Amino acid sequence: MMIGIGVDAIEIDRFRRSLQRTPTMRERLFTADELAYVASKIDPVPSLAVRFAAREAVMKALGVGLGAFGFHDVSVTRIDSGAPSLRVSARAAELARDAGVTRWHVSLTHSDLLAIAYVIAE
Repeated sequence: MMIGIGVDAIEIDRFRRSLQRTPTMRERLFTADELAYVASKIDPVPSLAVRFAAREAVMKALGVGLGAFGFHDVSVTRIDSGAPSLRVSARAAELARDAGVTRWHVSLTHSDLLAIAYVIAE
């Protein structure tokens, strides 16, 4: 049974400026695994932006606002096929469990301009 849907879009240039203004933002928003994954990218910002959009989409799917859980409580991983997957832990996992969520679906995409994440909580 579908519990919630969340979608979020991030302007990549705006996100890039935020990261430049606040260098510590990367460590506050992203897990070590996520930062290691994007380190090999020529331009890691689109990949970071889409991962941030995924966190926002999870919040929307759960019907909660910013601050309901920590940024490290949700991270984007990859399954063997290379498709994105969500790792939900700590407070975000509690909220999901309370809402009856047992499964997540995530789709991520980005262009030069936008990063978009679509999440379904089941």
